[in-house]
Amino acid sequence: MTSSAKRKRGSARARAEAAHGGAPQRDPLGRAAHFCLLPPAERRRVLGRCTARTLGPGEVLFAEGEPCRGLYLLVEGRVELRQVSPRGREQVLHTEGPGATLGEAPLFDQGGYVASAVATVPTRALFIPKAEVIALLRRRPAVATSLLQTMARRVRRFADMAGGLAFRPVPERLAHYIATAAGELGRPVTARLQLDLALTQEQLAARLGTVRELVARAFAQLEKSGVIARKRTRIVIRDPEKLAALARGDG
Repeated sequence: MTSSAKRKRGSARARAEAAHGGAPQRDPLGRAAHFCLLPPAERRRVLGRCTARTLGPGEVLFAEGEPCRGLYLLVEGRVELRQVSPRGREQVLHTEGPGATLGEAPLFDQGGYVASAVATVPTRALFIPKAEVIALLRRRPAVATSLLQTMARRVRRFADMAGGLAFRPVPERLAHYIATAAGELGRPVTARLQLDLALTQEQLAARLGTVRELVARAFAQLEKSGVIARKRTRIVIRDPEKLAALARGDG
C-alpha cells in the first residue's frame, strides 16, 4: 500500500472514530432510518465521511433559512424543529429522536432549512455532506424510497397540523395532544389513567399553535366539563370517551 493510500485510509478511520465520539467501534448508521438498508461495508464507507456534532440543551443544530449543506442523523438525544415569527411567537413543527434524519427537503429544492433544529436534551448528531447523500440516493433506490416515505409522512403531519390550526379551537387541539400522549404510553386509555406531559404551558402553546393564556383556559374548560383532572404537572383522564370525541373534533 502506498503512503498516500495509507494516509487516506487513516483519515477515513479518524473521521469514523470522530463520528463515534471516540467510543469503541459501533454502527450508528445500522440503527438509523434509511441507512439501515445499506450493506455493512457501505455503511462503514458512509460513516467515514461523516462528522459529529455534540449539543447541549437549547443549542442549535441548524437555523431556519440557513443554506443546506447536507443531511443530519440523530444518534442520541432529542431535537425540536421550530419556527419563530417576527414577533417572537414559536411553533414546534415536530420532535425527533435517535435514528431520525433532518434536513431532507432542502437537499432537493436548493432552499434553506425550513425550521431551526434545537436540542432539548444532550444530543449527538452525524452530518453527511450533500454530495455524498445525493450520490448514495442515485446508487441505492431503496434508500431514496425510504427517505421519500419519511418526507411524505411529515407532509401528512403538517397538513393535519395546518387543519388543526385553521379549524379546531384550542380545547380540541389540547384534547388531541393529551389523547395522543396517553396512547403513546402503550396502555388502554381508560378512566383514572395518569400521565405527565412534562411541559410548561408556554411549551405546550408552542406545540398547539397558540399562546399560554389560551392553553390555561383550555385546561380549565376540560376540567370543568369532567374530561380531565389535574394534579400539579400530572393529568388524570376522567372521561376517555369524551376526550376521544374532542380529539376527533366531535366534541
